[in-house]
Amino acid sequence: MTQAFSRTAYSLPQQAPQLPTMPTGWPIGSYDTYAEAQRAVDHLAGKDFPVQDVTIVGVDPLLVERVAARLTWGKVLVGGAMSGAWFGLFVGLLLSLFTPGAGLAPILISLVTGVAFGMAFSAASYAATRGRRGFISHSQLVARRYDVLCQPRNAESGRDLLAQLAWSNARGF
Repeated sequence: MTQAFSRTAYSLPQQAPQLPTMPTGWPIGSYDTYAEAQRAVDHLAGKDFPVQDVTIVGVDPLLVERVAARLTWGKVLVGGAMSGAWFGLFVGLLLSLFTPGAGLAPILISLVTGVAFGMAFSAASYAATRGRRGFISHSQLVARRYDVLCQPRNAESGRDLLAQLAWSNARGF
């Protein structure tokens, strides 16, 4: 047998790939918004707490899609023209840089071609949906609450520091 299939000829990677894992630790605080959880961890960091033991966990995740506008043929064509114009301008600038004595002709031709192709591709894409997606929206992943977890070795002191933060916030300091 040859060495090609032996363990010495083929070395395994040193580390396993970073796969999603469940968070570990004890809860030391729970907050309604991510900004509040961040502020709590910033407070811990300001008190020289070992923040490498801390994890912010979003509990009960939700995918929220906020509708921004109605999609019309005019918006589709204008958007396609704009993105095509940027791409055409980029290609035209590259052509003019690498073509000696070309002048503005490659830029203008690429710009016009980019606008035409951008409009054509966006129109074809919109027509393929047949009106099933007649709006523009933005998606966002949010959580109902954000828990701050800490490894057990420092959880008690972290909880005490966050209690001090809550107490000072309640008193208005």
